[in-house]
Amino acid sequence: MRSKKSYYTFFIIYMIALVVFDQLTKLIARTSLSAGDIDIIPGVLQLHLLYNTGAAFSILTGKTVLFYVLTPVIAAVVIYFFIRLPFEKKYLPMAFVLTSLVAGAAGNYIDRMAFSKVTDFIYFSIINFPVFNVADIYVTISVIVLLVLILFKYKDEDLTRWIKGKKDPS
Repeated sequence: MRSKKSYYTFFIIYMIALVVFDQLTKLIARTSLSAGDIDIIPGVLQLHLLYNTGAAFSILTGKTVLFYVLTPVIAAVVIYFFIRLPFEKKYLPMAFVLTSLVAGAAGNYIDRMAFSKVTDFIYFSIINFPVFNVADIYVTISVIVLLVLILFKYKDEDLTRWIKGKKDPS
């Protein structure tokens, strides 16, 4: 990235693309799956339309108002830390992770605002895994990669520099 402006523009476009893809898949699920399930891999993976008023795995079901408040607060905190990232190649993986996390939160938030529930449709029947959606994939993978980056990629000095906003000592 040549400038902070192009850096931020890139990540805004990346986030919008992720949200649009999530919303498109949910729209297709709502229109195509109302007649019934579709087996992608019989006995393993199917598309199964389900509406969720809770969080992942239906925890906090019916607490929609909590999500109306909590989601923007969490997204704002993540954006705050994104903005504090040092403008260096070393922190690009973190920028992608934080942006993907916000995109996932935004995708499900749009559903909550529009329908008071989240559209889920991906179901691994082989392990009876809870039904989920593309935004859930963004959030889950982001959290896993975030932990991997914090535990294995970045040194304490890198994290301190990022969190406290300290400039490079060199």
